[in-house]
Amino acid sequence: MSLSFRRASLASLGLAFGLSALSLSPLMAQETKPAQDATAPAAAPVDPNAVVATVNGEKLTEADLQLAEGELSQQFAQMPPEQRRAAALSAAIEIRVMAKKAVDSGLDKDADFQRRMAFLQARALHGEVVEKEVVDKVTDAEVRARYDQEIANTPPVNEIHARHILVKTKEEAEAIIKQLDGGADFQKLANEHTSDPSGKTSGGDLGWFGPGQMVPEFDKAAFALDVGKYSKEPVQSQFGWHVIKVEDKRAKQPPAFDDVKDQAKQAVIRDKYFAMVKELRAAAKVEIPDEKLKKDIDTLEAGK
Repeated sequence: MSLSFRRASLASLGLAFGLSALSLSPLMAQETKPAQDATAPAAAPVDPNAVVATVNGEKLTEADLQLAEGELSQQFAQMPPEQRRAAALSAAIEIRVMAKKAVDSGLDKDADFQRRMAFLQARALHGEVVEKEVVDKVTDAEVRARYDQEIANTPPVNEIHARHILVKTKEEAEAIIKQLDGGADFQKLANEHTSDPSGKTSGGDLGWFGPGQMVPEFDKAAFALDVGKYSKEPVQSQFGWHVIKVEDKRAKQPPAFDDVKDQAKQAVIRDKYFAMVKELRAAAKVEIPDEKLKKDIDTLEAGK
């Protein structure tokens, strides 16, 4: 159906898992690994210690190159795959020669640089803990249990199969209702009168939809109707005047586990992450002299 009064609703999948995205600290963000082509032949094992270049006598290994490719993957995203390895090596060499110049100039001793390096090291270690102690330890059983928990906690939702006739004026809608009262066929009238382009060949068929997927006025009127009944009064929305008929109702089925298992896994990761943070923060001695800042942090963390 082409009309824009149907609201796109990701929540119609039935499981939100308490997050629209994994709402972890930005410092927890991990690099996304490129998807492997299942049809491509398996690559031969690569020795991570193999030297791919030397820069001022310093070895650049295969492991260094792979790290550069991963860290700079977004930078190379628009390049043909066959050029990315060479681009990564060129970038790695550029980084090494510029880094040597910085050291030769004493920039590595700068106080601001030292602070930034300490922060970046802490951030990298944070990521390692998350990867090794949280993500890697999530089991299939935990993911399945989270899915089952969400299904059990999700209230049953009904959805309806409806048709409608959309016209410009209330008078037109009232005339159509009068014809229906006289026994006229809803689908035939829809094909003849509706201004919804997709409805002109489908008898106004909207298919199945759940609560909240239509604009509020339409949604309220449609779900108030019994099966086989049509609206006795025109329903106004921002798109015009509707005459609605409900063809059927049913209980909406929850999404299959395979369709939402990635969401369930992210929810498990989120919970484990925050549990670890809570435990570590409780054991840490944190002092914040600025009372306003301390209060702001307490407020912020209370809302997580």
